[in-house]
Formats: sequence, C-alpha cells, structure tokens
Amino acid sequence: MLLCDTDIARAIGSRRIIIEPNEPALLQPSSIDVRLDQHLLVWPDQGGFIDPAVEQRMEPVEILDGGAYALMPGRMVLASTVERVTLDATLAGRVEGKSSLGRLGLATHITAGFIDPGFSGHITLELVNHAPRPILLHAGMRIGQLCLFQLTGPARWPYGSSGVGSHYQGQRGPTASRSHIGWRTWPTNHTDREVTA
Repeated sequence: MLLCDTDIARAIGSRRIIIEPNEPALLQPSSIDVRLDQHLLVWPDQGGFIDPAVEQRMEPVEILDGGAYALMPGRMVLASTVERVTLDATLAGRVEGKSSLGRLGLATHITAGFIDPGFSGHITLELVNHAPRPILLHAGMRIGQLCLFQLTGPARWPYGSSGVGSHYQGQRGPTASRSHIGWRTWPTNHTDREVTA
C-alpha cells in the first residue's frame, strides 16, 4: 500500500520514518520531495572496463554555494540527498524522479531506487543526462521524491541485520558501488535443469 500525505506525516510523527532535516513544505500528495546535496562522485576520464567484481574509483566533486555542476549529455554522476532517511521494519521506499526534471532529460536513478525496511542513511542517486545539452545541477534543488509503502508485516531481517549483506547502511553522501564486496557468481549451465516445451 502506497502511503498518502496524511499517513506519511503520521509515520514521521511516530518516527516510523525519520527524515533529517525534515522540511514539511516538501510533503506531496503521496510522496515527500528530497533535495540534492552538494557532494558528487564522477568517473575519471580514463578508458578501460567497468567490472562489478572489482572496486571502482570515482572522484569527488563539490558544488560550491551559489554555483552549479554541468552534467554533460550522456554522462552519469553519483549524488545524494540532503536528507538522511531511516525506515523502520514495516516500511519500504522508492525514490522516483520529478516529472519537471524528467521532461528536461534528467534521470534521477538507474533502476536502483528501492529502499529496504531498516535502511538508515543518505540516499545515493545515479543522475544521468539524456538531453542533447548540459543540465545544470544546483545544490539544494528538488531532485526526486520518496514514496513509502506499508509492508504486509515487519521484515524478519531488516536492512542492516547481520548476514543480510547491507553494504550501504549508514552511508553519508554519494557512495560508490560496493558490488565487489562478497562478489560471487552462480552456475548457469545445469544438466539437470528441466526443459519444457
């Protein structure tokens, strides 16, 4: 069930969701807007492969007060929300883009907008410019909206629980991929696999 504005306000009041800093003017009919922090991570200008089995190096960039970062067409940066978000074991979330920014060609995340129950930290955003011209990113601007969902029951092992593999619990600012931690693959060629016609 998607929470409406009244239920989001109640969840904030009862601390089932904690948003720091909380700006009541950002509450929308079925979401709460989140803002762009000034810290970014950008890819260095070098060739080679991006291998999820290997730690990747990204370079920090800061948007100065009153300034903006020009995101070039076809480029991607990691950013984060100003807000630190904490969900209890009964809520999950999704970060979605703002329609006004989507109409300018800015994608707020690349399929990675899901937030598990129990998560606590700043939300990392994968910003991509799909427009034919550079898009200016201003620190503090509305960059997306957080939608909240009531689970059918509390999660048995919320994000951050031992053994779950919660690589991003407590993250501050944009956080590069940690896919290399505990990396493994599974066999895909099984002779005992049942074949159906």
